[in-house]
Amino acid sequence: MTDTLTKAERSSLMSRIRGKDTKPEVFVRSALHRAGFRFRLHGAALPGRPDIVLPRHRTVVFVHGCFWHRHGCRLSSEPATRRAFWREKFARNRARDQRTARALRNLGWRVVTVWECSLRTTDRRERAIATLVRKITRR
Repeated sequence: MTDTLTKAERSSLMSRIRGKDTKPEVFVRSALHRAGFRFRLHGAALPGRPDIVLPRHRTVVFVHGCFWHRHGCRLSSEPATRRAFWREKFARNRARDQRTARALRNLGWRVVTVWECSLRTTDRRERAIATLVRKITRR
């Protein structure tokens, strides 16, 4: 199947995909704030610029999109065109995620990942936030 958009249209569309302040990320931040946690955003001094940094708890939180970071759920489908390109891209993303998590752990940080699919429904959101809070407060 060929792309129905021109190269310029596709580029414009892809450029609008946000890397910061996504709906799942904003939801997690809001829930953590309501739970009494205070944090920094997008820690520039840390490897991988974690989405949420909780210095008091030495914990960083990444809110990953299932498609881009290949969670393996139904949201992480594979595009039908340019399969080799996408496989390489996804492999690089996953390798970078692993390198980043390893580097953060080596610096003494606890790394927690929240997946986009875990925030899709109300009951799953509540469980995901409860699990996140437990992981953050665990010593």
